Amino acid sequence: MEIKSIFKIDKPIIGALHFMPLLGYPKFVGLDKIIDISIKDLHAFQEGGINGIILENNYDIPHNINVGPEIIASMTYLCSELAKIATVPLGVNVLWNDFKASLAIAKTINAKFIRVPVFVDDVETDFGKIYCNPNEVLDYRSKLSANEDIAILADIQVKHSKMLKSRPIEESARLAQDFGADAVIITGKWTGNAPLISDLKKVKSAVKIPVLIGSGMTIKNALELLTYSDGAIVSTSVKNDDSETSDERNVRSFNSRININKVKYLLDEIKKNKLAFI
Repeated sequence: MEIKSIFKIDKPIIGALHFMPLLGYPKFVGLDKIIDISIKDLHAFQEGGINGIILENNYDIPHNINVGPEIIASMTYLCSELAKIATVPLGVNVLWNDFKASLAIAKTINAKFIRVPVFVDDVETDFGKIYCNPNEVLDYRSKLSANEDIAILADIQVKHSKMLKSRPIEESARLAQDFGADAVIITGKWTGNAPLISDLKKVKSAVKIPVLIGSGMTIKNALELLTYSDGAIVSTSVKNDDSETSDERNVRSFNSRININKVKYLLDEIKKNKLAFI
């Protein structure tokens, strides 16, 4: 599935909407409050001019590699409610790497893409080792009759992880392309860290599918990063600054909301330079 057919532009900017801790986590505040807050974040993204939104259980810490039924139930409800009012394409990412849950929820709510953190790289994370199985991802998408409906955005050498066997980043990118990823995502080492320009250049030269920025894009570096990529996922840099946390995993706390003015400013600057819009 071509990314351009989803967003209708050359270099989409996708907002990551992070749910507060979900059912089963100590800081769960109830689905009614979570949906009210998520709706506000959705409107801030959309009114700010964002091109798409990916829905994530970012604050379910510690993550599980594959989530339990309580998380699937929570996310299906929340994503369904947001889909009713969304005016931009939606995506789903069930962390840490539950692509089956992501695909099933995406199919249920008619979302257009999912993010798969581990697609072709075996990695070690704080939550255990994860071994890639791209064929299983594709087979499950086929099982759901979603080949033409849901694009796979695949991270390569993803943040918050260590490669079990090192290899050049462009090799990972080619593998992802060969196994059927619709786009690859390049991140820095941690949330809020931008990828290296040298890595972006290598990957852009190695593949024909879109290369997306997965972390660390700000108003200060957006134009440079978009020069060597085909779009980006943003969240941390467009949140309010009043809820900082020392947690390098998330940088902002789950009480930090999307700031519509920051979204507008970022999108306006990109639009002025004609890097993300036709």
